[in-house]
Amino acid sequence: MASGSGDEEGNTEGGSWRLIGPVEGLSKKRCRLMYCSLGFDSDVCLFYVKGEFFAMDARCSHSGGPLCEGDIEEANGVLQVFCPWHDYDFNLRTGKSGTSLQQQVYEVKLEDGNVYVKHASRLSLEPFPADQKS
Repeated sequence: MASGSGDEEGNTEGGSWRLIGPVEGLSKKRCRLMYCSLGFDSDVCLFYVKGEFFAMDARCSHSGGPLCEGDIEEANGVLQVFCPWHDYDFNLRTGKSGTSLQQQVYEVKLEDGNVYVKHASRLSLEPFPADQKS
């Protein structure tokens, strides 16, 4: 049920597997914002759609809209999130848009009942204290 096999376009190379939390709790919402230790512009959305988890940058590459607040739709077997600001679409698996835009996507794995996201920095479901950003 994990999504994002490392060879799909848009995935980051490197990074470490970051424990996000238990599948049971995380699968109860379609999208959760994961705060990044690097700050606001590096936050990540964790989507749960049709029994799969997906992760991508939380801010739309067009003008920074909050993708966690966007609508999620399936068209021709492709799951997409639509930015709530200007309605740009992004494929949840690849990050590609129907425009020339591209969102960064991240690998997700399920292990021992937990969700992990491969990312270069620490991720948390709670904001990081200002003095602990690194």
